[in-house]
Amino acid sequence: MEPNIVPNSYFTSYEDLEIHRLMLEDDPRTSTYRKVILNNKAYFKDKVVMDIGCGTGILSIFCAQAGAKKVYAVEASNLANLAREIVKENNFEEIIEVIHCKVEDVVLPDNIKVDAIVSEWMGFYLLHEGMLDSVVVARDKFLKEDGEMFPQNAVIYVAPCSVPSLYEKWDNFYGVSMSSFSKHLRSDKSHKPEVMHIKSEDLLGEEVALNWINLRDCTVEELNSYSVQHVVGANKNGRYQGLCIWFECIFPELTTEQLIVLNTGPAGEPTHWKQTVILLPEEQIVEEKEPIAFKLDMNRDGENSRRYNLQLSLLDPEEIEHPMPCTCEMTKCVLISAVMKQQVEHAAQHNSVLKEEPIDDE
Repeated sequence: MEPNIVPNSYFTSYEDLEIHRLMLEDDPRTSTYRKVILNNKAYFKDKVVMDIGCGTGILSIFCAQAGAKKVYAVEASNLANLAREIVKENNFEEIIEVIHCKVEDVVLPDNIKVDAIVSEWMGFYLLHEGMLDSVVVARDKFLKEDGEMFPQNAVIYVAPCSVPSLYEKWDNFYGVSMSSFSKHLRSDKSHKPEVMHIKSEDLLGEEVALNWINLRDCTVEELNSYSVQHVVGANKNGRYQGLCIWFECIFPELTTEQLIVLNTGPAGEPTHWKQTVILLPEEQIVEEKEPIAFKLDMNRDGENSRRYNLQLSLLDPEEIEHPMPCTCEMTKCVLISAVMKQQVEHAAQHNSVLKEEPIDDE
């Protein structure tokens, strides 16, 4: 069950305890998983669970606390040894079995299937690190046909933004104008995505979904590339300086048929994932309702499958199709929005008249 471990810089990087401290102390992350698992006690009771990339083993322990009869905690790095210590410290060594190898190499006793897969596989902009590939492989190999995935869905969102925390300080830096430095800094940073916190008030338009991933049936091939082309009207006057990217993960609450969402966006509580920003080499001054058109391509890197190449293209809003309704000020969009608004109001008035008509008892 534990084949020889081939040294791999990706896995050995997770032996850095500082990384795990950041993840454990990320309250939205850890508390959401705890809430999801313990709120589903009725489901987890007496179930067999697999925790992929268990790290310190905390999610496996949550599953045991929720009543799971067996948890296979899979960890490819040497942190598996620490996970065993923590499992023993919490007196769950009879329930939780830590397996020290890649999940692709795991062989379960009698080739049994598990009732649920729990994993915190998300990286920056969701897919960085490519761990979802391993989760998909494990799902196809180990999960029962009616088994559950935690999380069960994930969405990547994008929105235009300004980044004042990077640039505004240079307009007057200790009494010195450093706009030339700021210009070169912007150009330099446009070659690589920046991981940082963006305030919700610095978004310049409504977000659009780059993709929606269903963990129950997505394939590794489907994770290779995503693309979105979009136009959005600026929600205020501002400096268009980049494209902000974040994600949400959706978990099932099976007893109430409700959903629990882990949100890593600017409007949510800060997480260690922050947001990923593609910075423009030159900022654009935009006015409220001015159309902002762009295309974002996300493609798996040909040499390193755990990384993705992000490419932002600025488009001419006159030349591409707009969503309907559109929030921009272009004449065609204003007219379409007005017509759609009239139709909605007319339908509401019609429904109101129908409700007010007396019922004929004869």
